Amino acid sequence: MDKKYLLEVNNLSKRFGGLQALDDVNLQIEEGSIHAIIGPNGAGKSTLLNALIGLIESDQGTVWFQGRPIIGDNPYDKDKLPVMKPHDIIQLGIARVFQTPQIFPAMSLIHNVAIAGLAKRDGHFSPRALEALDSDHQVIGEATNYLRRLGLGEQLHVQAEHLSRGDKRRLELAVCLASHPRLLLLDEPTAGMSRHDTNKTIDLLKDIHKTGMTKVVIEHDMHVVFSLADRISVLAQGKIIASGKPEEVRADPRVKEAYLGGGHA
Repeated sequence: MDKKYLLEVNNLSKRFGGLQALDDVNLQIEEGSIHAIIGPNGAGKSTLLNALIGLIESDQGTVWFQGRPIIGDNPYDKDKLPVMKPHDIIQLGIARVFQTPQIFPAMSLIHNVAIAGLAKRDGHFSPRALEALDSDHQVIGEATNYLRRLGLGEQLHVQAEHLSRGDKRRLELAVCLASHPRLLLLDEPTAGMSRHDTNKTIDLLKDIHKTGMTKVVIEHDMHVVFSLADRISVLAQGKIIASGKPEEVRADPRVKEAYLGGGHA
């Protein structure tokens, strides 16, 4: 594991029946970077993010985070596979924003975010803790700050189910930030948004990036990708076919043939 990388993926593979969803994927994520993963539909992008945090079990390969193995063969103990469970990986400092927002729709925004903060602080969450949540001024105060930062400060006590799609995405982002991640995985964060909301989200992610948080972003909108990314990796048919700086990837003939040449640029 090269210490300059916050996350390193080595030879990761996953097959679903006759479909090779991930095929010997190698990926290095530098700390403090915004690394975009692009590719056509069905390329394996969401599968890759799920494999990184153990939501699906990979068939082979390893994932290292902060210099330690979290998925796959542990070189220090060959008999233990996988190394860590998803909730343990999250506690280490990885958060995941899904294509469909994972929130509690019947709860207020403030409670959605506060629960994440409480779970991170205490290492777990119990229903009994929810009863005393409003009196936990530290957690409530931090949750309020995150929601205000993301433009949701006037809706603290609104039930999450009443939010627009764009606001639900921002709420899920606030929930993730409350867990204090070092690495944030975002799966199509602007999907279904208007251009106005997309540009607002780009600005929010740039603002968050000033904190030094590392991000991996799956995105189809090339405007978003080239506005945000320091580096881009291209996934096609489960394989990484190119990886580099945005201008390098844009000029790569393999990428043009597999993806950008199809009207996506």
